[in-house]
Amino acid sequence: MQYTIRHVTRFIYDAPITESVMEARVQPRNEGPQRCVRFNLSTTPITRVRMYQDHDGNIIHHFNIPGRLSRLTVVADALVECEEAADLPGELAPGAWERLDAATSAGAFWELMHASPFARSTSRLDEIARELELARGADPLVTLRRINKELFERLIYSPKSTRVDSPIDDALEARKGVCQDFTHIMIALVRQLGIPCRYVSGYLFHQADGAVRSTDGSTHAWAEAWLPDVGWIGFDPTNNLEADHRHIRVAVGRDYADVPPTRGVFKGSTAVRSELSVAVRVGTTQAQSSTGHEIPTHMPWVSREVPSTLPRPDLSQQQQQQQQQQ
Repeated sequence: MQYTIRHVTRFIYDAPITESVMEARVQPRNEGPQRCVRFNLSTTPITRVRMYQDHDGNIIHHFNIPGRLSRLTVVADALVECEEAADLPGELAPGAWERLDAATSAGAFWELMHASPFARSTSRLDEIARELELARGADPLVTLRRINKELFERLIYSPKSTRVDSPIDDALEARKGVCQDFTHIMIALVRQLGIPCRYVSGYLFHQADGAVRSTDGSTHAWAEAWLPDVGWIGFDPTNNLEADHRHIRVAVGRDYADVPPTRGVFKGSTAVRSELSVAVRVGTTQAQSSTGHEIPTHMPWVSREVPSTLPRPDLSQQQQQQQQQQ
């Protein structure tokens, strides 16, 4: 299956800012049954975009705009091929827990088995763990499927009910949240069982049958757990799904703190609003942004000079700008 993806983010500043520095993690990964055939990232104002790869294999685009601006637009266009993965068994071969413990005892998965900024033990997490009667079942794969289903049934998907920096306790107390919250809760629970688990940032193609409840036109998140015999397996507790060819993987990390789609700072004192538009379509025809604005053609190594005589703001408070995953 081929998908075209257009991810448009606009930052609007009530007062002009200066020295905006940003990194974006929006390029789909190229591994396994998924192949990123084509990718372009452009900005308005136009600036020079640099690219590098982190230790997890995520592609990061970095840029800075030294002059004054009141708006910043970041556009990512991708063409991705996703093949059907091999069917998973109903359960793993006998002795799977022992093989899992042997594989993790060397420490290779250490950071994916312990607390991270957004996926950590709390009293409210302990409460839901007791409700789920969280324990190692007869089989690790069956256990993970049960956790995935239980979270789907016990938590309500509610857009904008939490913030980008909300701890899991906010969603657990209200029993509602977005995919970012569902994923953090599952990761924290799965790690308690001694299973390596990580956060996946990406996109979900929504079929016409409406079988998923997460929001179309936004980024998505789900969890991946490592199991012997089968490797990394994706679980989407927001929709009670096992990740398949519709789940387009962009970045992986311990939790959201490692892989926000955009993250940056700027100098200035102002309120900032962000607008996000994501379109995922089947086929090679370019996905169109739902915002209706004209998107500039990608110019990867072009820099626009900003006159040095532009006035600079008196205040120089650095502020972060990030997006929540829905």
